[in-house]
Amino acid sequence: MEGVNINKWHMPYEPDPQYSKRVAYFCMEFGIHQALKIYSGGLGFLAGSHMRSGYEQKQNMVGIGMLWKYGYYDQVRRSNRQMEARFVKKFYSFLQPTDIIVPVYIDRHLVYVKAIYLAPEVFDTVPMYLLTTDIPENDYLARTITHKLYDSDTSARIAQNIVLGIGGAKVVDALGGVDIYHMNEGHALPLAFHLYSKYHDAAEIRKRLVFTTHTPEAAGNEEHNIHMLEKMGFFAYHPMDAVRKITGVTGDMFSHTLVALRMAKIANGVSEMHGEVAREMWSEHKDTGICEITHITNAQNQKYWQDPKIARYTREGRNEKLVERKKELKQMLFELIANWTGKLFSPDKFTMVWARRFAHYKRADLMLLDEERFQKLINNKKYPVQIIWAGKPYPTDQGAVSTFDNLMTTFEKVSNCTVLTGYELFLSQRLKKGSDAWLNTPRIYREASGTSGMTAAMNGTVNISIPDGWVPEYAEHGKNSFLIHHGDTSKTQEEQDIEVCNNLYDILENEVLPMYYDEPDKWIEMMRENISTVVPEFGSNRMADEYYTKLFNYDPIRD
Repeated sequence: MEGVNINKWHMPYEPDPQYSKRVAYFCMEFGIHQALKIYSGGLGFLAGSHMRSGYEQKQNMVGIGMLWKYGYYDQVRRSNRQMEARFVKKFYSFLQPTDIIVPVYIDRHLVYVKAIYLAPEVFDTVPMYLLTTDIPENDYLARTITHKLYDSDTSARIAQNIVLGIGGAKVVDALGGVDIYHMNEGHALPLAFHLYSKYHDAAEIRKRLVFTTHTPEAAGNEEHNIHMLEKMGFFAYHPMDAVRKITGVTGDMFSHTLVALRMAKIANGVSEMHGEVAREMWSEHKDTGICEITHITNAQNQKYWQDPKIARYTREGRNEKLVERKKELKQMLFELIANWTGKLFSPDKFTMVWARRFAHYKRADLMLLDEERFQKLINNKKYPVQIIWAGKPYPTDQGAVSTFDNLMTTFEKVSNCTVLTGYELFLSQRLKKGSDAWLNTPRIYREASGTSGMTAAMNGTVNISIPDGWVPEYAEHGKNSFLIHHGDTSKTQEEQDIEVCNNLYDILENEVLPMYYDEPDKWIEMMRENISTVVPEFGSNRMADEYYTKLFNYDPIRD
């Protein structure tokens, strides 16, 4: 962008008047392109799609994120085929340095934060500023703050929040300021205390701050000791009395999500169901100053995720070409599988994928609870099945890593089942384009949105899912999806898991496989229904528009 001052607020276009309000979108991770490894999973995929749709809609918004030197981690196999988390330095020739360097104080230690620029034309996003402390002005410890996304060390994680929140807010000041600060999850909460330094009034902060909560899971709703946060500089070194007054926190434990809800003018969950869950989750605090919690259902960028030929053949009603293209996409995926695993999958066989972050509540190994039915399924000669698992556990979550390794060991010599490493944007695209069915098995009410099924549907892949997250807003059993009954929630988790496992097998054996093999016209119609109806409602252009209308332009007096 020759001639453009990247050290000041600028857009590569004239902002659309309906999106003219200046917005800074703060997120700890962005899944924009395979080449830029600054994301871990769903939160990043969502944020990346938002940045792309902001660009398509000419929104007056910039992204504020972190430039992770080692990314999240590279997922590889050891010689014994068990998973290894490998940390490798990343270099990006397409990023541009800026002259913006701002100071923050972490544990009373001066740390410099530099903004690195991602130009819109590189990946078709709004302008983005990625923060790094890995610069010569800092000592070694300070430089490591932006090395690893979601560092397992608590102090490092808090330092990362301070860099994103306070460092990011100061970068925004250097760019010329904004009307709205959007916290996509609570990681950037320290920016609220930077705003307090400017305005000395919680009401003034509330006018400018909006918040998106992405999960009901405890791990995504961080709590820390308030005195540790104070010592680290999380509160921009405001006196504890002032912090307690503006946050309403009286005890020793400080909930990031709860305080974000108290300091924002409005917040949102990420599906209709999650909005209800979030309101119930925080209902005991509704008289303590928390803001309204609405919902904006997550979505994904059609232009990035959907195969153009799949879209065109569906639009033109060319079913034969649609089926032919699907087989081509399956073969492209299967060539990767052959290269990585030595297994030869067939594009003529039903292929089901379970791929997402490995976490206990998502139940990656649900099907293995009934060994007899599983063996019957994968050895079915009449209705042959191929199954693929993929996903990254958090590297220090030993339970999730163990589940991944157990699946890897179990299927090492099974010709029609495989477990893939390296579940990032590239592989995610290949799996969604090259599969027939997308399996989603979370414990009910635990999946806030679960957007992977949206991009699968865009490519004619049929969802087989628990009715959680976004799914109830879209799925019609037997028409565009297959819904797995979530079981009796009054039972123990183990009993529910067995019940759901049986429900899944019933659907596969009695509905999914007979339709796929015996009634191919019906299956093609399900494919077409997915491709033609998932967008625009679950395309991120709708979502990006709603963030302006429901959050950024929200006026609590008027609305």
